[in-house]
Amino acid sequence: MKVEVTSQALTEVAVDVLILPLTEGAPAPTDVNEALGGLCAQVVGADFKGEMGQTTLLYTGGRLPARKVLLLGLGKAEKVTNRSLRRAAGIGARAARKSGARSIAFALPGAVEMDEAAAARFITEGALHGLFRLPDWKSEKKPRPEVEAVHILGGERAREGAEHGRIVAEGVNLARALAWTPGNHLTAAKLAERAAEMCRENGIEVEVYDKKGCEELGLGLLLAVNQGSREEPRFIVMRYKGNGGQGPWLGLVGKGLTFDSGGISIKPTEGMWNMKMDMGGAAAVIGAMQAIARLKVKADVMAVIPSTDNMPDGGSYKPGDVVSGLSGKTVEIRSTDAEGRLILADGLAYAAKQGCRKIITASTLTGACNIALGPIRYALVANDDAWEEEVYRAGEAAGERGWKLPHDEEYYDLIKSSVADMINGTKNRAAGTVAGGLFLMKHVGDTPCVHLDIAAVAWKSGSDEYEDEGATGVGTRTFVEAARRFAEGLR
Repeated sequence: MKVEVTSQALTEVAVDVLILPLTEGAPAPTDVNEALGGLCAQVVGADFKGEMGQTTLLYTGGRLPARKVLLLGLGKAEKVTNRSLRRAAGIGARAARKSGARSIAFALPGAVEMDEAAAARFITEGALHGLFRLPDWKSEKKPRPEVEAVHILGGERAREGAEHGRIVAEGVNLARALAWTPGNHLTAAKLAERAAEMCRENGIEVEVYDKKGCEELGLGLLLAVNQGSREEPRFIVMRYKGNGGQGPWLGLVGKGLTFDSGGISIKPTEGMWNMKMDMGGAAAVIGAMQAIARLKVKADVMAVIPSTDNMPDGGSYKPGDVVSGLSGKTVEIRSTDAEGRLILADGLAYAAKQGCRKIITASTLTGACNIALGPIRYALVANDDAWEEEVYRAGEAAGERGWKLPHDEEYYDLIKSSVADMINGTKNRAAGTVAGGLFLMKHVGDTPCVHLDIAAVAWKSGSDEYEDEGATGVGTRTFVEAARRFAEGLR
């Protein structure tokens, strides 16, 4: 989609829909109101209150180059955030598309404490997020109206912000498309192909290990999960050398479970269909690496994705088995449906052994996260307070909300085993999200590591005025912002 920044006045831009973001109580721009013979003033404060996400469409009748004007509510000025502005922009863009618009223009909001670059960035992110169509495999394709061009009205700072927003939004939308794709269309091998294709397009080095390669690396936990599958596993390693490849390296690790049946500990039928999105962490890593490369972040970033599906079979690994992985730690299997932490453990051990100074990992790890936090925030579990705070702040700055969970030493007792170094579940379902995250920390040694449990926020049930049902791409923005801040710390 074409994104442009123009310095044209509101009364000069020729688009199908001119979108005016307004806070509660704020008047419409004087020049637009005058051109429309006071129509805006009649509507604002009457039918249009400026509440968050409210839209009112006005026809200009040829009195402006824009065919229509869309009033877009931002809510109370003091409550406008990067996240709420992004959401409002998506709502406005979708409302304009619904009216048949092919070209839209956003004015930058007044009465909001946000600089021009940030406002342009989050408006662009929101518009491209809201307008994105998830792929489908229908035999008959019905024509649908599409917005072809998004214009942001502003200066050079707005241009910088809009370009940043476009790149990040494209990374998020790539992650959404991947996590939405059915498991038979996106096996581990095909996920590796998609990752490699992205890397080739963006100058990122990539290595892909097949089953034999995984055996040679010693990825015993990934291979255990793969035992019941007819599809081979893949272990994907991407290296973006934004600092010349000399390090220090930031590690990003994503769970690439392309479909999760639960294995021998099989899941209930209801809801199993959307376990195609159990590779949402891997999707976020791929989308983030694309954005990091296109933003030319001046840091060396290594991304690691262990990938397989988890299926029941006569050769499957079983509850009670003891397996070991790359870290050398042994694991007693209590549930084959707690497979994500197993494959992630090998990915994390690899990143740590490769010398990554700091690591962030993301996965749809625990259903317990939805009980703890609901579909609002992802959970952070870490082994280092300072690094956890940095990642948390990066998420906030990127407009993705997390919540830090405790990692007291006593919580490790929840994953103790009498026959191995640890179990891959909990003994009594207590603190499931914390236990899952701390399981991962056991495989990185002393390397500072933060896990993002995105299980409750990686999938949206039902479409709304902002986005379609399906994968959300959450985690992508946090990864990108954390990489940018990691780079700043090298200066």
